[in-house]
Amino acid sequence: MTTETSILFWAIALGIFQLLLSVSFNVAGRGLPFGVGPRDDPAKPLGRVASRIERAYRNFLETFALFAAAVLLVQALGKSTTLSVLGAQCYIWARLLYVPAYVIAIPYTRTACWTVSIVGIAMVLSAVW
Repeated sequence: MTTETSILFWAIALGIFQLLLSVSFNVAGRGLPFGVGPRDDPAKPLGRVASRIERAYRNFLETFALFAAAVLLVQALGKSTTLSVLGAQCYIWARLLYVPAYVIAIPYTRTACWTVSIVGIAMVLSAVW
């Protein structure tokens, strides 16, 4: 397993963690009957923290597919480089920091983490060219 694929594994683990965190806060905020029901009725609004956790998870999903595709492309072509490894590291660390930065609402930090994660994806993809 290469460094990029190891980081892809940890990104999957981060995604699972964020999913479980989001579901937990969702059920805690809206109640178990809503969580296990068909959700036909309009949902009770989530609190501030639960909403941020849910939005952070949705944002993770938006970037994860691109990251996974980039890593798998680099691996399939056998083009791993020092830059692609650094890009994968930038991605995972930025995504790890994104969650608390979003939940705590530290000004500019969430955007900086998102930007670093996108730059990390670009660095991974640079190995293909």
